[in-house]
Amino acid sequence: MFENLIYEKKNGLAYVTVNRPAVRNALNAQTIRELKSAFEQAKSDDEVRVVILTGAGDKAFVAGADINELATQTPVAGKEFALAGQAVFDSIERLGKPVIAAVNGYALGGGCELAMACTFRIASENAVLGQPEVKLGIIPGYGGSQRLPRLVGKGRALQILLTGDMVPAAEALRIGLVNQVVPQAELMSTVESIARKIMANAPVALRLCIEAVNRGMEMTTDEGQFLEASLFGLCCATDDMKEGTRSFLEKRPPDFKGR
Repeated sequence: MFENLIYEKKNGLAYVTVNRPAVRNALNAQTIRELKSAFEQAKSDDEVRVVILTGAGDKAFVAGADINELATQTPVAGKEFALAGQAVFDSIERLGKPVIAAVNGYALGGGCELAMACTFRIASENAVLGQPEVKLGIIPGYGGSQRLPRLVGKGRALQILLTGDMVPAAEALRIGLVNQVVPQAELMSTVESIARKIMANAPVALRLCIEAVNRGMEMTTDEGQFLEASLFGLCCATDDMKEGTRSFLEKRPPDFKGR
């Protein structure tokens, strides 16, 4: 079904792997289109509870944009190119299901932006992140200038953006760009373990948690708390809430149905 991706499903997990190892999994227009299709598939599949996004091989998550394609952009086409990528990355952020980035090497430019669009990021010790677009005479186009300061703060974000410096995994962890760093051999098992913990929880509550955080980040505290209260009220109308509270009182594991 895909030329530049591998899509697999197992035990409630969807694995989306960018599969262009010869070019360090660089993003081109076709790969962006395939990411859109893959995540639409994951969103509509009720069997999929969590998505794990990674890159093929052990060198790169996604090393950036395809420079051959990037070099041909005109001003009008460049804007459309950026908007199209932003729409796909936004859809990943707003999927309604947790998306974990397993950052297994270089995550630069569009690759760093792709990782930041995920719900959170687990990195291998050899991972390197960054936004080196200024070295090519451009700026990030897939949301990097917006998501990066929200993750690491304005000052750190501007230093990364303006120097174009690479950020090793340990430093990325220190500044909050990634959530955890593990040995490369343990990356996927760690991500899968976290995914299983998430999958044990109520699907509707997970979706509304993601919505509360994503939308609340753009609101005042009062507005965000009003949104939180409204979504809390929605949870109280779900079968999952009744099952969760009942199972707690009955001292047994819950059997959530996602409704």
